[in-house]
Amino acid sequence: MTPQSSPLPKVLAIDDSELIHRLLRVRLQHEQIELHGSMVAVRGLEMARELQPDVILLDIEMEGMDGFEVLQALKSDVDLQDIPVIFISATASMEDRVRALDLGAVDFVAKPFEVVELKARVRSALRVQHLVKMLAQKAQVDGLTGLWNRTYFDRRLSQEVSESIRHRRPLTLVMCDVDGFKKLNDERGHPFGDMVLERLAKILQSGRGSDIPCRYGGEEFGIILPNTSGSEALEVADRYRRAIEQETWPSAVGKVITASFGIADISVLPGTQGVDDLIAAADSALYKAKLNGRNRVEAANINQSTG
Repeated sequence: MTPQSSPLPKVLAIDDSELIHRLLRVRLQHEQIELHGSMVAVRGLEMARELQPDVILLDIEMEGMDGFEVLQALKSDVDLQDIPVIFISATASMEDRVRALDLGAVDFVAKPFEVVELKARVRSALRVQHLVKMLAQKAQVDGLTGLWNRTYFDRRLSQEVSESIRHRRPLTLVMCDVDGFKKLNDERGHPFGDMVLERLAKILQSGRGSDIPCRYGGEEFGIILPNTSGSEALEVADRYRRAIEQETWPSAVGKVITASFGIADISVLPGTQGVDDLIAAADSALYKAKLNGRNRVEAANINQSTG
């Protein structure tokens, strides 16, 4: 399930001149962008974290933090380091240009700037950023099922666990495994096994819009359920389980394929509440589902099951 793109790319201008902000608003108003601005460097960094802009326009000479310090802060933040930065500065010295590029800026425009030139440079940076995002997203998508892959799963689960702990929001992880998949491959062949995985992925994608299904590896899937309690996740997982069980297979008439599910609610984990603990608890519940007959849902730490 791939994320929805923002209707318009975001551009953030960090400059302590109100005149520059007014000029940018007027001159860029017809560009297909969403323009945001800050006149204070520290607030600009906060806005960068909040907005995750596609391009940042940055002045060098500002009170408090200068542009070079802001750029270093951006490049040292794993969530911001890939945002292209264009310096817009009254200083046009070769030394400043070289330093800006060495620190990771993608371009440098001297004030007073030609609006046509600035537009062209912003468009160029946006095109490059769009391609970078497309490549990054492609690298996180499983080629067979079209779901997010393990790389994305690990990163996204870490983010969701942090948000859950920080804001005390519900979070549940569901691990899913196709029952008897090795035997299925041996009997029906790997092309049929691939078809099963593709079909299961479509079922997981057809669920709630907030669910984040990923291919964890092989025939195992991980589904991240933000803002979802363990009891709610039991119902969600059982709907998936029943949908898989009821699927028909024209090339294997009468064949019933099932999957088992393990659930872990972060709020009922004993002791440490971390990513590894959540995965281990969900895997343990999944193992319990297998031991108890397969084609069922088991939940860690709460005495509930379905199937």
